[in-house]
Amino acid sequence: MEAKLSDEAPWLVVGLGNPGKEYAGNRHNVGFMVADLLASRIGGKFGRAKRAQGEMAEGRLGMGGPKLILLKPLTYMNLSGAPVVALSQFFKVPVANVIAVHDELDVPFGQVRAKRGGGEGGHNGLRSMSKSLATKEYARVRFGIGRPPGRQDPADYVLSDFSGAERKELDFLVDRAADVTEAIVLEGVEWAQNKFHGS
Repeated sequence: MEAKLSDEAPWLVVGLGNPGKEYAGNRHNVGFMVADLLASRIGGKFGRAKRAQGEMAEGRLGMGGPKLILLKPLTYMNLSGAPVVALSQFFKVPVANVIAVHDELDVPFGQVRAKRGGGEGGHNGLRSMSKSLATKEYARVRFGIGRPPGRQDPADYVLSDFSGAERKELDFLVDRAADVTEAIVLEGVEWAQNKFHGS
């Protein structure tokens, strides 16, 4: 059983991505896409965060529900940790209430996975977060993008846009990733895994 945290503690949901129009449709930017959808669900609007290099939105998950702080770091992926720490300290968010939403090479496209802790799998955004937070024990929503075809370099693959076939499913999967994120906040990682894995 996961320890239930105080309902008073806010949650920090970090959508990982790179700023700029040229990156907007990249596989590496699904975190931004999910954060945008979550902001619309909670009635929040992104604006420049005053205390961190990023865009921030906030609101509550349901009437009187947990407070969500949504962050899109504007530091580029490999420096994502600094704005995460700045906001988590300012809003007094415990590490257990931090969720990273990110693309995942080791999960096939079409699947979304929840987990807590573990390695970074070569993901520079996660690596920066773990270093800045001095722990890996935050939650993750892993948006599967699968492995690159043939001999394509993974670094090039993550910075390429979704294929036409993938784009047909993209809205549904971003919606699912937002559902998984909300499930972690409301019920915990284990509950989210039981509900969404294998379906």
